[in-house]
Amino acid sequence: MSNSKNNLVGCLGAILLVFVSIPMFGQTFSFDNDTPKRNSPYSRLALGDPALQNYAPSLGMGGLGASFTDAFHVNLVNPASIGFLQATSFEIGGFARAAQLDTGGEELNTFAGNFSYISIGFPMKNPVNIELDRKKPLVDWRMNFALTPYSDVGYSIETETEISEDNSFSSNFIGRGGTYKVSWTNGFKYKKLSVGLDIGFFFGNLIEERTATFSDISGGFATNLVDEVSLSGFIFKLGAIYKHEFAHVDDRPTKSLTIGAYASKNSNITTNSSQFYRRLAAVSSDTIRNTSDVRGEINLPGEIGIGIMYEKINKFRVGLDYSASQWSNYTEDGVSTGLENYNRIAIGGEYIPNHNSYNRFLARVRYKAGLHYQQDARVDEFNEQLTETGVTIGMTMPVILPRGQKSWFSFALTGGRFGSDDSLNETFIRANIGFTLNDNLWFYKRKFN
Repeated sequence: MSNSKNNLVGCLGAILLVFVSIPMFGQTFSFDNDTPKRNSPYSRLALGDPALQNYAPSLGMGGLGASFTDAFHVNLVNPASIGFLQATSFEIGGFARAAQLDTGGEELNTFAGNFSYISIGFPMKNPVNIELDRKKPLVDWRMNFALTPYSDVGYSIETETEISEDNSFSSNFIGRGGTYKVSWTNGFKYKKLSVGLDIGFFFGNLIEERTATFSDISGGFATNLVDEVSLSGFIFKLGAIYKHEFAHVDDRPTKSLTIGAYASKNSNITTNSSQFYRRLAAVSSDTIRNTSDVRGEINLPGEIGIGIMYEKINKFRVGLDYSASQWSNYTEDGVSTGLENYNRIAIGGEYIPNHNSYNRFLARVRYKAGLHYQQDARVDEFNEQLTETGVTIGMTMPVILPRGQKSWFSFALTGGRFGSDDSLNETFIRANIGFTLNDNLWFYKRKFN
């Protein structure tokens, strides 16, 4: 009885950790007046640079998500994936990104890093108890809680124009902040079919600061404009995955074919804005505008995705994904912002030399690779849609913990190019890491004869 209580307390503690971690993300994306650590000029558009929603194990395969399932890892790109989870899975991940920004005459090196996600998923009935009872439930129920960044804003742009020999005009644009999503996901698996529902609370804070400075022989003056907006609302995603297993040997399948799809509808997100505009001179300052608590709304577009994956169980698997989102429907207070529709296609695979190897660690490692191409929703000043092309390699390594419980360390390295041919573009290298702690004793009920 005491062991059951300890498991429940541990579960509630891990769930609490997900929500307590929210300030940790907020501290990484600083909202102070310093120049942002990351300089991404295109993040000034819409909600900023979209954050990756894949976890490290699927990122190594090019970011496959629609049909990716795993007994030990969570995949929230398609909420139906957690229906195949066989053990409690606590996951945490982070990334580092180095890029060279080409402005068409000048090159700038940038670096960024942050936490990527924190998640806890578990079966609602312990798999060990199911084996001991020798009675499999009609429907398998899984649940997951997670915190994931949704977008990131960080840029600092300076321009200077000489008006005359004694006068000049300079502009400084600074943006910082980000948006996030707290998710509650439920997956239900009946035989070979799993369906899942993800309920997400979307929130964040974005700040845009513009400073125009006029210098002349009399000392000059500056105009400082600060716009801040906070966002909140709910977003929903529904998914389904069907896994067909075949080529049985000793009543065990050796191959499978998985088809998955997910969709989310448009969401109305509430905004609360404030503006603080000032004119600054050498000896005085005047407030031009000071408003707060201005209510508004943005229309966040829905998303669809579909994928297929073929697997030779415990040997290799390959898959193909396609996803799209109608960002052309994105509006702020009913006004279109001129975005284009988002499209992404990815192909990837995984290979395990020998998953049963006893004394060769490298033979048990899951080696991964993938390719992706995507059309970003944003456009440059010439109305050319931004694109990204990337190549990924990765691996997931088993880690044996006390009690013989297996956990995992995942690593994915992506190299690619983002931007447009006629404007800014960047060549980047991104490293994603993730650690997965698995346990099969949560909700375990001891029985005594």
